[in-house]
Amino acid sequence: MTEQKNLMGIALDMQDIIHYQEGSVVSKTLLDKGIGTITLFAFDEGQGLSEHTAPFDAFVQIVDGESEITIAGVKHTVGKGQLIIMPANQPHSLKAVRKFKMLLVMIRA
Repeated sequence: MTEQKNLMGIALDMQDIIHYQEGSVVSKTLLDKGIGTITLFAFDEGQGLSEHTAPFDAFVQIVDGESEITIAGVKHTVGKGQLIIMPANQPHSLKAVRKFKMLLVMIRA
């Protein structure tokens, strides 16, 4: 929690907060509260998250690169500067078409 408090009140460039790692998915939680979380991810090309569901809506903004996000069987290509909302209880997966960074905001309430 100390690291999260250190980010409070500071203007940051999302590109500088997290970096790509070869063959990996990297994540950094920026804020974790009872009502939700804000997490920054970096996916190397070809990496992803397998299909899963979440009990809450999730907002995804692509910060860099390009991702294929599949929601309930429908594929969406989402690129830098674009966003998509993944509805609660709908199966979804993500794959890096090119390496990409995303901001994930999960709302629990």
